[in-house]
Amino acid sequence: MKSFYITTAIDYVNGSPHLGHAYEKVLTDVIARFRRQMGDKVHFLTGVDEHGQKVQASAKKKGIPPQQFCDEVSQEFRALLPKLNITNDDFIRTTEARHKAVVRAVLQQLFDKGEIYKAEYRGFYSTRQEQFLQEKDRLPDGSWPEIFGEVTEIVESNYFFKLKQYQAWLVEFYEKNPDFIFPAFRQKQVVEFLKEPLNDLCISRPRERLEWGIPLPFDEGYVTYVWFDALLNYYSAVADRPEIWREARHVIGKDILVPPHAVYWPIMLHAAGLPLPRGIIAHGWWLQRGAKMSKSTGNALNPLDLVAEFGADAFRYFLIREMNVGQDSDFTREQFLVRYNSELANNLGNLVNRTLNMTTRFAAGTLPAADATVEDDLEKNLRALWAKTRDEIVPLCEGYQFHTALERTMVFLTETNAYIEKRAPWKLGKSAELRDQVLLRTALATMAEALRLAVAALQHVTPAAAEKINAVLGYAPGNDWRGELEWGTRLNGRKVEAALVLFPRPAPPEKAPAPAKS
Repeated sequence: MKSFYITTAIDYVNGSPHLGHAYEKVLTDVIARFRRQMGDKVHFLTGVDEHGQKVQASAKKKGIPPQQFCDEVSQEFRALLPKLNITNDDFIRTTEARHKAVVRAVLQQLFDKGEIYKAEYRGFYSTRQEQFLQEKDRLPDGSWPEIFGEVTEIVESNYFFKLKQYQAWLVEFYEKNPDFIFPAFRQKQVVEFLKEPLNDLCISRPRERLEWGIPLPFDEGYVTYVWFDALLNYYSAVADRPEIWREARHVIGKDILVPPHAVYWPIMLHAAGLPLPRGIIAHGWWLQRGAKMSKSTGNALNPLDLVAEFGADAFRYFLIREMNVGQDSDFTREQFLVRYNSELANNLGNLVNRTLNMTTRFAAGTLPAADATVEDDLEKNLRALWAKTRDEIVPLCEGYQFHTALERTMVFLTETNAYIEKRAPWKLGKSAELRDQVLLRTALATMAEALRLAVAALQHVTPAAAEKINAVLGYAPGNDWRGELEWGTRLNGRKVEAALVLFPRPAPPEKAPAPAKS
């Protein structure tokens, strides 16, 4: 089995999980499930980033130790995972001993090699972003962008990593690896960023200003800059398994691509003599009516509200169906309900219940075999459409185009429901003609097989629904997923359940009472 290592960014514990966190977990889980289906040995990592000035300040505000604060908030992120049906293999916290040991070892190695030096720094500092700023970060009017929050000028001695000496190497790396970052236009943005000269990276904070961090192994009076600490989590989680690390892919949001993941991180790894990962997948933002969701603007959505109301599968389906990986997308309840009702309830859910109901009514609940002698273009065209769909969805998923693969699957489900309307099994069931009875059995078998195939195509996105549908069909899929995508006779003779309610339509909102007549 081929190893496939996939990670999310680790979430900063300075606030509760929001829609962006949920999407990144679901997207990464869909990739992980798909690669398992393709036969890979997957290792899936997620976790939390727990050091830094904002965490220290938040803990102080609550009047509790930073570790207690981290314990409480990290549990919120951990609790989100099973509610979204996430199949991570590991959950890392940057306060764990295994992570601290790796960070300190890498720092000591770089220091011993002369890659880290001490110097006085005079400049501007953003507490919100926990980073030093340069004049080029200002807006044309001389002010600082809102993203940096309060900016103060400071003078202090710190340790610096020789980042700028690797700029030419990094430019050459991206030239030789044009597909390292997905989507491609994001890599072009990185290359454009690298046309400006890099500065060496300040990788420490004095302990009199920041206590909550990993102490530098060569100077305990300083703690490690939170980004240098956090970026090493992907490696520290598998440091003892190099065969896994060599197959790493990393899913992050576009806002932390440049410079942390696309500049600092590859240079850090290269300077430490570590192999670079296979690539980075940078997804976009969820917007609400064109504006970025955020707690400060009051338009952030709690993902668990929708999960509680509609179930994890419906939530997962919408996220993957609606967003083209790498682009921004809008999230409104109205658009969610359109997808939910038209595609999940009316299309997939309708096919499930038609199949179960008609098999129960006309075949005593046992799926019959199709008879090729009575088939005509209706059956042949549906099978041909599936063959086309199957051949499209696998490469689409391999290229992270899950939204398009779902669209193709929905087209197939729509055509399957159209096939039922045209074949009209309820009419055939009333006929005493032998041919009509054979055609009825063929129609029932065709409906069920089309449903089984669609479920196989959806199972990495809607795993709970797939399991339930297979169960009511009396079917347990095999380990060869590609084989499961072949039209066949696997359901012949299976005993089905009478009904299954998968995606109940939400109750309409209550109308306000009419005003009393005077």
